[in-house]
Amino acid sequence: MALIRHPKDFWAGVLFIAFGGAACVIALDYAMGTAARMGPGYFPRVLGLMLCALGALLVLRSFKLQGAPLSFPTFKPLAIVLASVLLFGLVVNKVGLVIATLLLVLVASTASHEYRWRESIVAAIALAVFVVVAFRYGLGLQLPTWPPALAG
Repeated sequence: MALIRHPKDFWAGVLFIAFGGAACVIALDYAMGTAARMGPGYFPRVLGLMLCALGALLVLRSFKLQGAPLSFPTFKPLAIVLASVLLFGLVVNKVGLVIATLLLVLVASTASHEYRWRESIVAAIALAVFVVVAFRYGLGLQLPTWPPALAG
């Protein structure tokens, strides 16, 4: 009987621990501050510790629960999702946040074997609205909302 009974949980936990640990290590150079007066290192450290804790729970869970083994029948969905993120990064400054987000969701959704174009369009529009409200207006992210030609 294998020690790791749920490989998906195990490797997800390892990944969370790695990212959380990296965030904590990177944040060591920044002042921590307090909960009432947070420094630039506060959020990355707290988030990193939360990721590590979640990762540890997943790793421990992988020893107890039974799960299917990892399988990679094809790398096509992974390649499509990675290509959509790359496309977003390449075009966001030229076409704006709205169109780049629409492209990201529409291209990435084709990776699913359950792809439905109507649902993808609705999801893309909803996510584009959320992204603009949250990042452009809520956080003041300095990215164009629309292409410069349309923004006037």
